[in-house]
Amino acid sequence: MPVPWFLLSLALGRSPVVLSLERLVGPQDATHCSPGLSCHLWGSDILCLPGDIMPAPGPVLAPTHLQTELVLRCPKETDCDLCVRVAVHLAVHGHWEEPEDEEKFGGAADPGEEEPRNASLQAQVVLSFQAYPTARCVLLEVQVPAALVQFGQSVGSVVYDCFEAALGSEVRIWSYTQPRYEKELNLTQQLPALPWLNVSADGDNVHLVLNVSEEQHFGLSLYWNQVQGPPKPRWHKNLTGPQIITLNHTDLVPCLCIQVWPLEPDSVRTNICPFREDPRAHRNLWRAARLRLLTLQSWLLDAPCSLPAEAALCWRALGGDPCQPLVPPLSWENVTVDKVLEFPLLKGHPNLCVQVNSWKKLQLQECLWADSLGPLKDDVLLLETRDPQDNRSLCALEPSGCTSLPSKASTRAARLGEYLLQDLQSGQCLQLWDDDLGALWACPMDKYIHKRWALVWLACLLFAAALSLILLLKKDHAKAAAGGRAALLLYSADDSGFERLVGALASALCQLPLRVAVDLWSRRELSAQGPVAWFHAQRRQTLQEGGVVVLLFSPGAVALCSEWLQDGVSEPGAHGPHDAFRASLSCVLPDFLQGRAPGRYVGACFDRLLHPDAVPALFRTVPVFTLPSQLPDFLAALQQPRAPRSGRLQERAEQVSRALQPALESYFHSPGTPAPGRGVGAGAGDGT
Repeated sequence: MPVPWFLLSLALGRSPVVLSLERLVGPQDATHCSPGLSCHLWGSDILCLPGDIMPAPGPVLAPTHLQTELVLRCPKETDCDLCVRVAVHLAVHGHWEEPEDEEKFGGAADPGEEEPRNASLQAQVVLSFQAYPTARCVLLEVQVPAALVQFGQSVGSVVYDCFEAALGSEVRIWSYTQPRYEKELNLTQQLPALPWLNVSADGDNVHLVLNVSEEQHFGLSLYWNQVQGPPKPRWHKNLTGPQIITLNHTDLVPCLCIQVWPLEPDSVRTNICPFREDPRAHRNLWRAARLRLLTLQSWLLDAPCSLPAEAALCWRALGGDPCQPLVPPLSWENVTVDKVLEFPLLKGHPNLCVQVNSWKKLQLQECLWADSLGPLKDDVLLLETRDPQDNRSLCALEPSGCTSLPSKASTRAARLGEYLLQDLQSGQCLQLWDDDLGALWACPMDKYIHKRWALVWLACLLFAAALSLILLLKKDHAKAAAGGRAALLLYSADDSGFERLVGALASALCQLPLRVAVDLWSRRELSAQGPVAWFHAQRRQTLQEGGVVVLLFSPGAVALCSEWLQDGVSEPGAHGPHDAFRASLSCVLPDFLQGRAPGRYVGACFDRLLHPDAVPALFRTVPVFTLPSQLPDFLAALQQPRAPRSGRLQERAEQVSRALQPALESYFHSPGTPAPGRGVGAGAGDGT
């Protein structure tokens, strides 16, 4: 249905005078070309089959530039459609073939052979136009007189009127000539949108504002625009204007598009894709992306939108070291969403994982074979390389790099190098990959454990001695806290005021039958051992005694957790001398990811500082309490798992609340303290 003139005026300018768009009368398509050329339209709806690019035997016309212009096609005086005029600029490429006789003997060829040089040059120009949900292809014929044929020079242009498109839509135009000389030209253009469809942001929400007249019926659809394949519908409703549609920011992805149209026969549909450059949309896209194993050799990447990515295999050792890419000998492969990708594996292995990078940044990593083959194994990966003379060399992949075998280095694989080579020769290693350049072998290390029993016994004796010493040093403290459960309190030192608040909470909990460990009281040990070693020792002791680790969330803690969930790593040297919370994430996160956290961890936050919904979803798999409003439940969770609920629990909660109140009032009334309810929005926790 033609668009009323006043709607086009609203979309493109204040008045027809301001628009200055050329108006074409009548519905017929037409073509014209620059002076000296002749052209005509062969067909306006043909099947586009580009075919292969073949070397032309002589000079051919090739497109060098595409140019578009908006015009109006008006069947009636007041009813016009927006139309895209396309101009294709052409140039001559290639050369006339020299006659064979002239090349061989240097003489003049038969005068009849000169006729092609004086003939006109003719070509067919194919134009393809795509604008959801329609696509068209037209064929133009153009003829260039011999006088204008100058190799490598422009000969003019041919113009087509015109391709109709909806307001607000994105159009893609590509062109090539026949005979072919080079690849086709591509052009993408966004047409103006109607002003009554606006997108606005309000905090974590996005609003679609449709300022249409009252009782105006229209349809609204949300869809994922796919580069390959048809769009994927997400949501559709028939509405009556005006309307404000609210979208959650977690639903935004770069290819999310909006289509609006009046509920009338043959109505024009307006399409916009406003989130292509939205950083939140790109973060959501990678959070929604998933790797899926299809067979031993094939897998694919599921994602709502197309994205630039490349993938490679990596090897993850049992000790939790970073996954090491197997590049070389295997190379990075480009990844297309929802398209099967294959790695030439002979066997699967749980320690083999897939890494997906985008713009040289690691975005996804999954050990796909572990789902079917079980947990990680204590195997070492051997890389065999071969040169053109079939000389072979072996190295063992370790966190420090690839250790050559045999080697005199002090690494684990080097010490067992002779045994590993014997295992490889006797067929005890599993071959994972093989080609002309090399091979990959997984060799088990479990059988060598008995050879280290002496070291293990020595380590046990040292551990027992150290444990006895620790028990002696803490004997008095253990007596004072007899019957109490151990609790390790972790927090992010956002500022000095918050540290005082944490100290007040820890002191109040110590008045109960609890043995509290917090880095505030261990600064000397923390500085001597380093935050990582201190935390590991405290966590191990707390959990061995059946204690509980308390994660105290604040805006700073939520930001650190979200950073880890997004990037998976922290920068080397990022730990400060007393930064136990950041140091703890490398050990805390695996407990949550592998389902070991329930019963061993609880979460807490202060009522006026942070809402529990702001805590990342991964950490909400254990109870998260707000203080002091949920103190009774919090204290109950800190008791021994099988301990009966004490009748004095409410009394103890009131005791802790009274101890906290002065510190809370001092913190929230001090200058620079975040306003109640602020700090981190609810969206910060969607990093899983």
